[in-house]
Amino acid sequence: MTAPRHLLPMLFAVGAGLAALIMAPLLRPGHLLYRDAVSTPRSHVTDTTLGIGDGAPRAVPQDWAIALLSGVIDGGAVVVAITFAALVFAGVGYGLLAHRLVGAAGRTGAVVAAVVAIWNPYVAERLLQGHWSLLVSYAALSWVAVAAVTILGGDGRSAGHSGFTRADRVPARDAARADGRWTRENGRWVPWAQLVAALGVAGFTPTGSVLSALLMVTLPGVGMILARRWLAVVLVWVAWLVAALPWLVATAVGSAAVTSGSGGFTVFGVRAEPGLGTVGTVLGLGGIWNADAVPASRTIWWAAVATALLLVVVVTGSVWLWRHRGRDTCAVTALAALAAVTAVAVSVAAIGPVAQMLSDAAAQLPGLGLFRDTQKFLALMVPFVAVASAAAVAAARRWVPSGFALAAAILLIVAPLPDLAWGVGGKIAPITYPPDWAAVATRISADHGAVAVWPTGTVRQYTFADVPSLDPLPRMVRAPVTGSGSLVVDSAVVDEASGRGAAVDTVLADGGSARALADLGVGWVVVENGAPPEALAREAEMVFDGADLLLYRVPGPIADVDASTAARVAVIGTHVIWAMTTSIAVAVALVGARRRTRR
Repeated sequence: MTAPRHLLPMLFAVGAGLAALIMAPLLRPGHLLYRDAVSTPRSHVTDTTLGIGDGAPRAVPQDWAIALLSGVIDGGAVVVAITFAALVFAGVGYGLLAHRLVGAAGRTGAVVAAVVAIWNPYVAERLLQGHWSLLVSYAALSWVAVAAVTILGGDGRSAGHSGFTRADRVPARDAARADGRWTRENGRWVPWAQLVAALGVAGFTPTGSVLSALLMVTLPGVGMILARRWLAVVLVWVAWLVAALPWLVATAVGSAAVTSGSGGFTVFGVRAEPGLGTVGTVLGLGGIWNADAVPASRTIWWAAVATALLLVVVVTGSVWLWRHRGRDTCAVTALAALAAVTAVAVSVAAIGPVAQMLSDAAAQLPGLGLFRDTQKFLALMVPFVAVASAAAVAAARRWVPSGFALAAAILLIVAPLPDLAWGVGGKIAPITYPPDWAAVATRISADHGAVAVWPTGTVRQYTFADVPSLDPLPRMVRAPVTGSGSLVVDSAVVDEASGRGAAVDTVLADGGSARALADLGVGWVVVENGAPPEALAREAEMVFDGADLLLYRVPGPIADVDASTAARVAVIGTHVIWAMTTSIAVAVALVGARRRTRR
């Protein structure tokens, strides 16, 4: 069987090729301004960036990382590069996972696993919704799984070395040691470094942290407990905690509300696709809540055909895995169980009464709102889908040559979703900000209070962008931007207005009294595509008058109602700990992997 060092170049080539095919329109100069995807030439570290401003810490620590990187490289290029890398490493990670668990499928099976991990409705819909950072966590899940399987079963480069439990009454760890491939001098610490690094990358978003925690409960959690490796269990969860520190601490010390409105689960539940129903849609890895963020091929009867073809591959591989059970069966079974539980849970959560019950609970229980976009959690099905797809190749190789098996599997995966190519059917393309945005950003200083925006609201529709998007201003200016956190989707209140942001919105709606704004810590008001509030226009100083934006400076002393210095120090410290831990773990893993490859 081919060793991983021979397989890696192939997986990277496949991943890079598919990522380039998907992201080709974004590889030219410009910036993303597409629903939740917002990139700017430069962003800054503010209370908003750190998640301790008026809004909940939903983009922590990603905004902090982008703010640092955009000080060196244009922010638009940073976001595109990270998204491209996420797709590539998703393919490589899921390919390696399949290679470790389905050795009989060889390189062909690993390539098929890489293709299905990149080319599926989940990736397409998350790109269309602008969730580029979620794809970073999505890619990291595969590496969490690879590291966990390696830790639990030894080197894992051939079938039969990834079992969790005792084989012939000998613990898997001891059996691997007996092979002579799990010794200290051969880099026993390498998979641990890989696990810490993968957990750190998964923690790029709060949702990614939750996804990695659920995966760890299934793989390292169960496996290490069965092997009675209690210290290892503790170390795993300490590593997860370090990765999650930025958003956990920001939630604890921030002032934003952590509960959601009473319509979250009903609005963000899985949306059934044509001819499939909820269960069929979930099994096909589709069904994002926003019907506008869906590839054209998934809006017609073809969605049912595409799902059927994908299920042919998965079912064929599942049957082969069942018939060829071995010491790796525990890992495969754990992934299958995780996929099944996820499919059932997401489907049940979309049932009307259940969704309403969960929505009501989210309005009372802090943190439950993290789970309201239930379709996000279909990422937990992908590890088993990738492994089963590789097993389908192993099954087909019994009857046809490897080349035919590879071509057939890729045809059944790629052909049903042709419009994932070229920016998901040309729907995603970079934009150019009008000059007013840079002019306003340079005039706003960080020492004169926060920034308010008029008209109020979370979602914007700009003339220079094709679809609605979030406001890019909070990522452009040096001062924190106020926001009420209010979110209304299809007349349903998903998030209630709260905190200082709600008070600022009320003042602006009542005319924009400069004194009232100053008392709320607001020193700047940006007016986007419209007329300013009457009182604001009379009492505040106009600093910039452009075709797209107006900028007013609120006079007088500005109250200091922003986050405390202690809160900033605590949150910045956790960001630094996250970044350093992840960077060191990545470096250690790379050095260890290189040494093992040389041997």
